[in-house]
Amino acid sequence: MINMKAFFTTLLFSLSALAVYAEADLPHHAIPGGIVSITLDQSGATAPTVLFQNKSAMTIQNAQGEWIAVIGVPLDQSSPIELAVNDKKISLPINDFPYEEQHIEIKEKRKVNPQKNDMTRISHEYNQMTPVYKSFNDGLANNWNSMLKPVDGPYSSAFGLKRFFNDQARKPHSGIDIAAPEGAPIKAPADGTIALTGDFFFNGNSVFIDHGQGLISMMCHLSRIDVKEGDVIKQGDLIGAVGKTGRATGPHLHWTVSLNNARVNPKLLLKKDDQLK
Repeated sequence: MINMKAFFTTLLFSLSALAVYAEADLPHHAIPGGIVSITLDQSGATAPTVLFQNKSAMTIQNAQGEWIAVIGVPLDQSSPIELAVNDKKISLPINDFPYEEQHIEIKEKRKVNPQKNDMTRISHEYNQMTPVYKSFNDGLANNWNSMLKPVDGPYSSAFGLKRFFNDQARKPHSGIDIAAPEGAPIKAPADGTIALTGDFFFNGNSVFIDHGQGLISMMCHLSRIDVKEGDVIKQGDLIGAVGKTGRATGPHLHWTVSLNNARVNPKLLLKKDDQLK
């Protein structure tokens, strides 16, 4: 019997093979948390094998038939990006970027200094999320680099901020926050498959969307989730509603985008009109 869900997932992503890209349309920001697009000295029907940190990396083809590697730069990257392309090595320098600081007061102290039983839960949740971030499949949504802003509202917290919770240093802000009233609809930023849903200690109700080739969206702090794991979705489909679950001081959407398991600035993939709204 045909697995129809798998069939439609394959069909959705196979359409990406029809897409071609102009280099001017591709993101290239050689900074921590940025995305770099590197034109490779190869063409033809078969994509080259591109590895970054020993993991498969996104490859796309431009209108001239040249293959391009698209790499997410980790937020802690300071040394050059090193790629293995078939039997060749490519190196690209990464520039420093002065992300600003953000100080937040959290009333629920356990969300800053979790208790022992909290740490057990957090460890379990980390083991759920990590395989999603590290996943890779050959398909890629056509609209991966022209994403929709997933909820209407002003940007309230920028990507990459050096964060301090109750004056304690924590990891940089790995996404962007969009302020919106509780219950506001959240839309899928691009085509994909729901890879994971759940209620997480820090992130609250969350949805992970696999857009293909190691590109993942995570939506956090939802008041409700309207999709389930395995669902194939299209850009603009409803996935849930804004909330303040998990570690949140008020209702908003936290949106993380990960490429090759590196958290990158979601604005780099938004349609131009949505970058400034």
